[in-house]
Amino acid sequence: MARTNFIDLPEAQEDLYWTPLQSGDRFTFSKVTRKQTLLGRQKIEGLTRRSYLPAIAAIWSGYSDALKDDWRDAGGERGVTNWQAFVADQSQRIKYGIAGEATPSIYHQDWVGGIIIEAPAEEIKLAQYHPPQYWISKKVTGKKRMYEPVSVTEKFYLPLKLSINYLSDLTSTGSGSFAKLYATIRHLYQGQNLSTDFEIDIPLSGGWANLNDTLSSLLGQATSYHLFIHLYKVRGTLLFDNIKAEHSGQNWVRDPYCKDISKQFTRAFYQVPQNWAALIIPSGAWYGSVYPE
Repeated sequence: MARTNFIDLPEAQEDLYWTPLQSGDRFTFSKVTRKQTLLGRQKIEGLTRRSYLPAIAAIWSGYSDALKDDWRDAGGERGVTNWQAFVADQSQRIKYGIAGEATPSIYHQDWVGGIIIEAPAEEIKLAQYHPPQYWISKKVTGKKRMYEPVSVTEKFYLPLKLSINYLSDLTSTGSGSFAKLYATIRHLYQGQNLSTDFEIDIPLSGGWANLNDTLSSLLGQATSYHLFIHLYKVRGTLLFDNIKAEHSGQNWVRDPYCKDISKQFTRAFYQVPQNWAALIIPSGAWYGSVYPE
């Protein structure tokens, strides 16, 4: 049998204890390791050379007040400053070797969701489930890169507002083609378990724009819903960002800014559902987060 020890520190000494130490992997081989706080001059110079901030700051300093105001509008869509929005976007261009400078937009910021359908595929269907209780991965307050699984209780009340920003370049391959974001809502009425779809049709061709609609009432009592993105009898590309499913005073969409829409959770986060799960994804169809050039 393994032998273990522990230290029970007074609260006043915890900060001193953790100043030179940090937790290792919490889920496979738990351990405490030393923080690397002292860096030599050569390593500091190397880190500076690899940092994007000096180059980004040089670009930013040459911007006019009007352009910085445009970035303020773009950042406001995500609750960040104009500088933070520009850094997030421009750093992706530098990282992936994309020439030029990022352009501020209220419709999309850095990463967006992307769906590509090529032959022989003609369809793709994605789902994000919203039962009354589920788990999410949430950042630990005060920790830069630490997350924890958190149980969420989503009490669903109408009205429900759906919203999506999109850019579409799709071509119909037959009759009945469509692209849409919709919610399937479960509601109870006179002993019946009913299901109603609330849909937003996405044009097959169009530049960046916003689509939104609100469902205010249904027969009986609404209890839960699930979200779907469904493209049928089409080929081409659909980009989207800033998805919203607002009710009870907040947006409940997971990964609304499309940082990693296809992310799968493992290990201690096994109970966290995928941000967007593929229900229909034939050969030739793909989805994920991309940077829109």
